[in-house]
Amino acid sequence: MPLVNTKEMFAKAYAGGYAIGAFNINDMEILQGIVDACQQLRSPVILQVSGSARKYARHAYLVNLVKAAEAETGLPIALHLDHGADFALCKECIDGGFTSVMIDGSSLPYEQNVAETARVVEYAHARGVTVEGELGQLAGVEDEVSVDADRAHYTDPSQVQDFVGRTGVDSLAIAIGTSHGAYKFKPGQKPQLRFDILQEVMDRLPNYPIVLHGASSVLPQYVEIVNRNGGRMADAIGIPEEMLRKAASMAVCKINVDSDLRLAMTAGIRKHFAEHPEHFDPRQYLGEARGFITDVVRGKILNVLGSADKI
Repeated sequence: MPLVNTKEMFAKAYAGGYAIGAFNINDMEILQGIVDACQQLRSPVILQVSGSARKYARHAYLVNLVKAAEAETGLPIALHLDHGADFALCKECIDGGFTSVMIDGSSLPYEQNVAETARVVEYAHARGVTVEGELGQLAGVEDEVSVDADRAHYTDPSQVQDFVGRTGVDSLAIAIGTSHGAYKFKPGQKPQLRFDILQEVMDRLPNYPIVLHGASSVLPQYVEIVNRNGGRMADAIGIPEEMLRKAASMAVCKINVDSDLRLAMTAGIRKHFAEHPEHFDPRQYLGEARGFITDVVRGKILNVLGSADKI
């Protein structure tokens, strides 16, 4: 099948009480590791690209890698722009083969966010592309997204009906306590998600797909592998998987994962070099790292998303 947008994916996920994994890709090994797990477990998937990943790997390479993955696996795959900074970038991705885009106007005043999101929606819907918007700001650092903790704020549920109604956006990213990057909480701080906000959003937007950004769990076993093999990742803390699974059973239809993939890849490479210092063939250490990616994505599908056997 050709690449798909997220409309049908989210409708099925909402009705079934599960979420679709949105995994960030930067190169071939990460992409292959993701789709290998999805193929094994028969899970639909969103492969997403940030603006900086697009600059790093180049648009045409990423699009054609994703098309190759679809051709090889036959999986339902959406190609999504993560954190589109403005209309121009969203337009380039829509015109260049993406089937879904996010316009992130969360840092703008509310009315500007509405106007910019509506502009992207109008252009995208005319071309069969779905659009994700955002209300509220997550703390943390990831690629070109950087928000200090004192500037982060939860989504105001009283705004969601007006925002969705005026923009026509297909899904909405909200801020309920997740955070970008591998250092989401201070040592000793208990991770907590505001399920009360999520429930109020659900009540105000029945049957509407919600998105969680900054949802990596920063799995301790991979932090330990990194640190045991020369890395320095003290105090790396993520979102507990049981909290994310609860969110997926509610209105959350898309859960973003990036830091956990980076962590797994780095753990695989560091472990390989520690055990095989004589190796210099990239296929040797990148192949092991790709296997780590597959293991992480399998775990997400089974323990968090609940999307196995949904195709």
